[in-house]
Amino acid sequence: MDKQQARILVVDDDPTVSEVIAEYLGGSGYTVDRAADGPAALERAADAWPDLAVLDLMLPGMDGFAVLAALRSRGPLPVIMLTARGDEDDRIAGLELGADDYVTKPFSPRELVLRVESVLRRAGGETRGRTGVLHAAGIRLDPAARRAVRGDTELALTQREFDLLAHFMAHPGEVYGREELMRQVWGWDFGDLSTVTVHIRRLRAKIERDPAQPLLITTVWGVGYRFDAEPDQQARQTGATEAGR
Repeated sequence: MDKQQARILVVDDDPTVSEVIAEYLGGSGYTVDRAADGPAALERAADAWPDLAVLDLMLPGMDGFAVLAALRSRGPLPVIMLTARGDEDDRIAGLELGADDYVTKPFSPRELVLRVESVLRRAGGETRGRTGVLHAAGIRLDPAARRAVRGDTELALTQREFDLLAHFMAHPGEVYGREELMRQVWGWDFGDLSTVTVHIRRLRAKIERDPAQPLLITTVWGVGYRFDAEPDQQARQTGATEAGR
C-alpha cells in the first residue's frame, strides 16, 4: 500500500504521546487522524475509514477493548494496540479480540512505524498473486480474494488468522516453530511469541471440530506446529485405536 494513500487513526488520551506518534507517522508519509477517546475515534472512523488504527488500551470512559470491538463491528480494520500495562492477560485479551499487534509503553516511535508498515503489508495482501487457490481438509482458501470457505460457510478470519492459515495450507505436513511463524507470517525478526500462540488458538477455534483436540493444526511438542491436510484419516485411526482398547 502506498504510504501517501494510507490513513492511520491514532487514539490516545495523552496529547504528548499522540502528537509524537502522529509526527513520526506523518514524517513517514502517512495521513494521520487523531482522537483522544473512544467516541471521538468512532466519529473519526465514520467520517474517514482508516487503513489502520493505533489504539491505546487505557482510555477514559470507553476503554480500548470496547473501541476495538466497536470498530471491528463496522468492518475489517488492522489494529495495533498500545498499552502501559505489563500484565500479559491484557495483551492476550487484545489479541483475542482480533488486534493484529501490540506495543508496550514506553516504546520507540521508529519501532511503531515499522510495526505499522508490517501490519499494512500483511493487510494489503502481501502474499496475493503468489499462489493459486488452496484446498485442504475441506477448506478452500483464495489468497487473491482473501476468502476462506469450508463447505458453504465462509470462515470469519481476521487478516492475521487468514495469513496464518494460508501459510499452513501452502506447507502441509511441515513443522514450524513459533519463531519461524513470526518471521514468515508476521514478517518480524523479534516480538512476543505469545502472539503466535494466541493466533494459533483463535484459528483452531474457527477451523477445528474440537479445538481442545485439534486434528488440523497439531502441536509437535518441543518443536512447533504442523498442518495436517488429511486429518480425517488420522481421526479414523484414533477412533479405531480407542475402540480397540
